Amino acid sequence: MKRFFQFAIVLMWIALPIIAMEYQHAWDQLPARMATHFSGAGQPNGWMQRDVALEFGLGIMLFLLVVLTPVLWYISRKKVDVLAWALLGFSVLILGFAAYGNQSVLNYNLRGTPVRPDWALVVVPTAIVVLMAIFLAMKRGHPLPHSELIAEETQTGRGWAMLILLAMIVPAVAAIAVPVNSVRFGMALVTTVGSAAIGMAWSGFQYRFLHHGVEVRTLGFRLRSIPRQQILSYGIEPWALWRGYGIRGVGDCRAYTWGNKVVHIRTSNGEVYLGHSDPDRIVHDLDLVKGSEAAAAADFR
Repeated sequence: MKRFFQFAIVLMWIALPIIAMEYQHAWDQLPARMATHFSGAGQPNGWMQRDVALEFGLGIMLFLLVVLTPVLWYISRKKVDVLAWALLGFSVLILGFAAYGNQSVLNYNLRGTPVRPDWALVVVPTAIVVLMAIFLAMKRGHPLPHSELIAEETQTGRGWAMLILLAMIVPAVAAIAVPVNSVRFGMALVTTVGSAAIGMAWSGFQYRFLHHGVEVRTLGFRLRSIPRQQILSYGIEPWALWRGYGIRGVGDCRAYTWGNKVVHIRTSNGEVYLGHSDPDRIVHDLDLVKGSEAAAAADFR
């Protein structure tokens, strides 16, 4: 399975010579100055010289491949699960969108074929939503048995919520003002996802410490259950900026943080990082959870 996954990653690079051959085949028929950028309605609003258009088309595809290949290869070395295949499928979709864009530009400049970005403006945001749903569903674990609440902590990311809010202004305005239905639908979907991210960052991650383990929640949704018996060790670590914020991680690793301090929990089912401005409190609460395990074992004896 891993070999097949890695072969599929290598196969993605065939997109580069295909685009080059398409341009080569039509080179003598292409105008010296090509329409290369189009509005949501498919009307040209940007032009380039023919050789620059070729370099730009190949450059975009090369950039996508250089970004996506290391990520997918890293994932393949960790664990090829449902999420890994979903990420591969999403990457192929993005590359397909870039290839479709190049082909549409050629067809318009060769035959005047209208450019129709409608499907991409609907399919790509929808694919993002599906990918996020799969990501959130993975590694949730089973709900913990009902037990007494020992402690509860929250880490909010309200600064991040404000940044996301600013970023959502443009798609929100486009969803209202742009007269093209496909654009409005795509931007409305992006705005909906952004609104959920704002709500998640504003309310933060809630960590519920129970006798049976730890639950991670946001907006009332259970993100992760960590059974007490699976917790092997834990300790405070710094969290690097380049690792990102929010819900992060692939394979057996998952992080929930809006800041640069985390508690690294090693479990028999993978690694979990819980962010908090005062990580000592998380360690203290985990001590209580593990202490309840020792107490239960003593009672059993």
